[in-house]
Amino acid sequence: MSNLLEKASILLTPTAYDDGKILSVKPEDGTGDFTFTRNSSATRVTSQGLIEDITSNLPRIDYSPYSGAGTCGHWLFEPQKTNLLTYSEQFDNASWINNGVTINANQVVSPDGALTADLLTGVSGGFGVVKFGTWTATNKVASCFAKAGSTSIFKIANVSGGNRYVLFDLSNGTVFEESTGWTGSIENLGNGWYRCTAISNSETGTFSLGVTAASESVYIWGAQLESDYKTSYIPTNGSTVTRLQDAAFGAGSTDLINSTEGVLYAEIAALSNQLTHRRISISDGTLGNLVYISFDTASNRILANANGKIMIYTVSDETEFQKIAVYYNTTAPKLFVNGVLRETETAMNAITGLNELAFDNAIGGSNFFGKTKCVAVFKEALTDAELTCLTTI
Repeated sequence: MSNLLEKASILLTPTAYDDGKILSVKPEDGTGDFTFTRNSSATRVTSQGLIEDITSNLPRIDYSPYSGAGTCGHWLFEPQKTNLLTYSEQFDNASWINNGVTINANQVVSPDGALTADLLTGVSGGFGVVKFGTWTATNKVASCFAKAGSTSIFKIANVSGGNRYVLFDLSNGTVFEESTGWTGSIENLGNGWYRCTAISNSETGTFSLGVTAASESVYIWGAQLESDYKTSYIPTNGSTVTRLQDAAFGAGSTDLINSTEGVLYAEIAALSNQLTHRRISISDGTLGNLVYISFDTASNRILANANGKIMIYTVSDETEFQKIAVYYNTTAPKLFVNGVLRETETAMNAITGLNELAFDNAIGGSNFFGKTKCVAVFKEALTDAELTCLTTI
């Protein structure tokens, strides 16, 4: 912990949780703890790069994208999402239509550590397993874990009409080729496994996972089809499954949050450049006394609100971690992002009664969905030099 963070009156880092609580580093008497809810199970990537199931109402310390020993974790907060593929790991099940491949089940250890990954080998025709009528304008985000077999090229496609696709190179973890209007991304889990994601251009058609030629083979596991943007893996076994949203709220007190002046700090990354409000706030539980940090409805934009004084800064990529601090008082609130003073306002309205830190807009809306390495509240003023140091990447 840096010397500056030791000054914080409330400090959250991805360290511990217990029975529906995210435990704060400071203070140690429990007044800095967050009440946490998620009324379903969910998965995370562990510090060893394995997919692990976490039971309902327990938060997740996630380590994706995995980069080996020493990877830093983050709290993962996600919205409600549904995996529309009913057998996400059993590609020999009749719910998957075989289109010119053979499936040998349970051939290698999968990303969850069990011997459940299947070998897909092209034989003739389409060289994949398919789900008819699956791509829609809403459900357009497909992902699957894949590992090189006899070939390193893995394909996620819409095999209706023009046969549009994304190709992934599993030898070096890159997107090899994208059809016009399609976007691919690839995430390393270690041990040769990659999570490959393809987003279509609001198309309809037939979803396919496969290879590009006869006799080529890849290992596959954990397919997912969802709306809007990729989220953590949701396993299914016979039906669609919905993971409910994460929420954290209720930390702090008037003793820990200064209404006259202070600093709200966060090191956060968005899940996607999704153009919605995603906020972390200190407040009195109303919109009348409020300071917040937010990813905004404009592309890659960070927005800070100091009781009605709005400060804005646009970053290059909000899915990368940003260090953000908003300093508030009654005369000149300031926004620092990544080590630089980005904006100063004047004549802020006086705040009273700040007593709660929450991952929302103070009244239960605009929930923060994203990755969090640190959130802190300072009940004392920090100098510009200190705020520069605190937010420097």
